[in-house]
Amino acid sequence: MWTKELKPTWALAFPIIVGNLSQMLMGLVDTLMIGRVGTVELGAAALANALVFLLFVVGIGLTVAVSVQVAQAHGRNDGPGAGEALRHGLFLAVVISSLLALILSNGMPLWRLLNQPEEVLEALPPYLNWLSWSLVPALLGMCLKNFAEAKASPWVVLWITLGGVLLNGFLNWVFIFGNLGSPALGLAGAGAATFIARALTLAGLLMYVLRTPLFVPARPARWLAPLQRSELGGLLKIGVPMSIQLLAEVGAFVGATLLIGVLGTVPLAAHQIAINCAATTFMVPLGLSSALTIRVGHAVGAGEIHRARRITGGALLSGALFMSATALVFLTFGEAIARGFTPDAEVVALAASLLIIAGIFQIGDGIQIVSMGALRGLKDVRTPTWMLVLVYWLVALPLGALLTFVFDRGAEGMWIGLVAGLGTAAALLAARCHWRLRRAETAAKGATVLEPENRLKP
Repeated sequence: MWTKELKPTWALAFPIIVGNLSQMLMGLVDTLMIGRVGTVELGAAALANALVFLLFVVGIGLTVAVSVQVAQAHGRNDGPGAGEALRHGLFLAVVISSLLALILSNGMPLWRLLNQPEEVLEALPPYLNWLSWSLVPALLGMCLKNFAEAKASPWVVLWITLGGVLLNGFLNWVFIFGNLGSPALGLAGAGAATFIARALTLAGLLMYVLRTPLFVPARPARWLAPLQRSELGGLLKIGVPMSIQLLAEVGAFVGATLLIGVLGTVPLAAHQIAINCAATTFMVPLGLSSALTIRVGHAVGAGEIHRARRITGGALLSGALFMSATALVFLTFGEAIARGFTPDAEVVALAASLLIIAGIFQIGDGIQIVSMGALRGLKDVRTPTWMLVLVYWLVALPLGALLTFVFDRGAEGMWIGLVAGLGTAAALLAARCHWRLRRAETAAKGATVLEPENRLKP
């Protein structure tokens, strides 16, 4: 029964969800505090966060690959295999995050070509530079976090990341507004606070992984041993499609942000509020998806494909129910939520209307990300990736642009296009998930000689 597997799935998912929310709250706290500085600063924060996150997802895809590899190694009781996945993942994280930071911090001539409000572009560089270099500790920390969670040890990671969020909020108060003897740095202070908080969070995660006896069997014997092409290839085989997939989705949202920015500072600020709220609630099905990847990966590694179907069914049902509840909150309390971000009445009115639309796409968003979690656990990432590329770039963004600029629906038109894209993605990925699980279960019954990972090849 699906319900039998719900408890262990949510037991693993809960600390992951809280950890994801804590990371999301860093951006949310920045937005709340920056909104008190001014509307221009809020618009600049929206643009900077969009640019940074667009490139950050390249690295996130590789950290997801670490989670998949470690989870399946854990299911096989292969400690050394899990350790090598972590070691090679950390190497890739250092290289990729450094390259991304260099691109972002030196790309101002390119950002000026995006046709954003001039006052927003003028306020952008200090915050963007700090945020860019915070990707290095952020990505390394995600590798360590995913390693611990894939080993079914998420709780200490949760407390470390929560500590980072609290530190970020405190440093925001100090640097943005000039408290405890600090000069009032405004938007730049928010970026500095995020960098420091992420660096200290990384230090805490390193101490946990390196000093905890639980991880000794999965700790690399030699951290600086020569890298293995097969290990790097295994991570890239999963990570590259995942990165493309995330780029397709996040790129569509960033494209929507840039197109809305053409409409002016008020629509951009309202969009920033709505997208922050939607992204915050999204952390719950995202955490559920991560737990599902781990549990399905454990089942696959142990050769128990029949359990993967039950695990997935329960997660999909509970994820859809949760997002239905958040949709109701957005529909009912949209204006009150918007007022918590800014006193600007014009921004509040537009943000409230966008939150109504965001409430509608919450359900599809939850279904598509949970379905992807199961598919990742099955190492099925290529076909779902191209599904998402087509959905977001041939449905969501073109339809949104058409409604926004041709039918003059403004920012609301862009969000309606995103609703259509997420609904289509949910239908396609849920169907793919059902088909792959049935195929895997049939193969498991009829081919007992083959290893699970060989039976699961597309």
